[in-house]
Amino acid sequence: MAIQPSVLVLNGPNLNLLGTREPHIYGSETLDDIEASCQETAARLGLDIDFRQSNHEGELVTWIQEARGEHDAILINAGAYSHTSIAILDALQAVDLPVVEVHLSNIFRREPFRHHSHVSTVARGVICGFGSHGYILALEAVARLIDAPGAA
Repeated sequence: MAIQPSVLVLNGPNLNLLGTREPHIYGSETLDDIEASCQETAARLGLDIDFRQSNHEGELVTWIQEARGEHDAILINAGAYSHTSIAILDALQAVDLPVVEVHLSNIFRREPFRHHSHVSTVARGVICGFGSHGYILALEAVARLIDAPGAA
């Protein structure tokens, strides 16, 4: 039996507060709810996913660096680090894996400082503004990028 392609799904700061943090912006689903939906979608697409969250920039950087050789792609919601972290940008560039960026809210309808994402400069695509469904769309995009067995 062939090994399924693997996707590292990273979530940045404050995403552990989903469901209670500004639900009018981020929705009422928790990160655990999103992970369950992602696991279900990954199974349908023939993907394995490694779903993680950290409030610490350095930990996210380490996980990105460790992805080379262990994962076939990275799906990332870097949260506020999208707009500030050169370290995450550098790590994503260094691992040379396909990256898809996702945001729950439409960052372009929000405060001007959120309109620029360093992650976007290395991402193959960006999905924002669709709430938790954005993760599903992002996984479908990743599956196509890496020719996963269940990709349409």
